[in-house]
Amino acid sequence: MPRFTPEEPQAARDRVVPDVVAEGLHVLFCGINPGLMTAATGHHFARPGNRFWPALHRSGFTPRLLKPAEQEELLSYGLGITNVVARASARADELSAEEYREGGRLLAAKVERLRPRLLAVVGVTAYRAAFDDRKARVGPQDRTIGDTRVWVLPNPSGLNAHWTLETMAQEFARLREAAGLPSATADPSP
Repeated sequence: MPRFTPEEPQAARDRVVPDVVAEGLHVLFCGINPGLMTAATGHHFARPGNRFWPALHRSGFTPRLLKPAEQEELLSYGLGITNVVARASARADELSAEEYREGGRLLAAKVERLRPRLLAVVGVTAYRAAFDDRKARVGPQDRTIGDTRVWVLPNPSGLNAHWTLETMAQEFARLREAAGLPSATADPSP
């Protein structure tokens, strides 16, 4: 990962990071919004300490631990990444309720267009705000978008102490199994 001066990530505030998407994916993962490190690098879940990539691998979605710079490789596994809110910020609490609602509307339209088998929102708080579902919990949701089933995963941020990497990987594995995908690796440890 490139080294940045303290000013460089701050200069990435409000940038938009391109989605990694295609039509008909098995799973479209959806983050809350890009963090400043993601915006500075242009790679999703790029902040050191974010557990998205390790959880993805340990759960059997990928045969090896991918680096954020290898995000395009996800498409070869039928996986993609987008965000509820497109603009980058230092923290998710900098986003307004209106941004979440508009992000949920735009996300639903994107899902209708791309038709993934499953939409996996990483972060229950973001899902609740985007889809006005205050009672949502981690796991499968009753909501569908067209034929796409919706699942909520734990937020992989290193700040989310409620979930360890192992329990997070278990939840990701439940999603993989629900998608009908075999484990990409016999030994998912990194």
